[in-house]
Amino acid sequence: MAKRNDILAWCDEVLQVGMFKDYAPNGLQVEGRVEVGKIATSVTASKAAVDFAAEQGADMLLVHHGMFWKSEPVTITGWKKVRIETLLQHQINMAGYHLPLDAHPVLGNNAQLADKLGWEVERRFGEQNLLNIGRLKTPQTLAEWLQHIAAVLGRQPVAVGDMSREIKRIAWCTGGAQGFFQTTIDEGVDAYLTGEISEAQFHLANETGVAFVSAGHHATERYGIRALGEAVAQHFELEVCHFDEDNPA
Repeated sequence: MAKRNDILAWCDEVLQVGMFKDYAPNGLQVEGRVEVGKIATSVTASKAAVDFAAEQGADMLLVHHGMFWKSEPVTITGWKKVRIETLLQHQINMAGYHLPLDAHPVLGNNAQLADKLGWEVERRFGEQNLLNIGRLKTPQTLAEWLQHIAAVLGRQPVAVGDMSREIKRIAWCTGGAQGFFQTTIDEGVDAYLTGEISEAQFHLANETGVAFVSAGHHATERYGIRALGEAVAQHFELEVCHFDEDNPA
């Protein structure tokens, strides 16, 4: 068993939470029991994830996408009331780490995605160090690279670009980071991968020759929260279990 506050303090320090400006609170969002013996992890604090944590007898639900976003109503009604009610009934702590988890050089979503897909990381850059530049260990055509991504992530990416173009130098940022495409174009990469695509990226890719790959918001952010959960469990000698949803977005 470990104290809730000790776990939170460790996460705050490791992820350097204080360095980030974010869209939701990082750390404890719903308070449960003081002692923690088992942690559940999930990309999002969805009802399904909350129910899983309760079924597993977890004392803490650790997520990347928590609640209380700046863009949503502050009232605790509807779906939010249902999620929080279950957490409180079972005394489950719910803690979320958003941008700090994206950016961490080892446990973060960007670092973990690079490791899963076999990319060589050169450096982090851009807004809050959320963007990454690296290389493929072996150059591939865009078509070959997309096949590899689909095989690893279990999801067919959406891509814009010349399928025969050789891809060597790449940039990436997990989740909804399509707005950074121009920044990566300016870095002279062959391709940029993120989780989502909007209308404008189609034109930028066609007009600049830099391939744009949307590999799924959920699919690109599965691995950071799992890595964080494993690290917490190892450090504090706790049980850990992982929940994943078949989210196509």
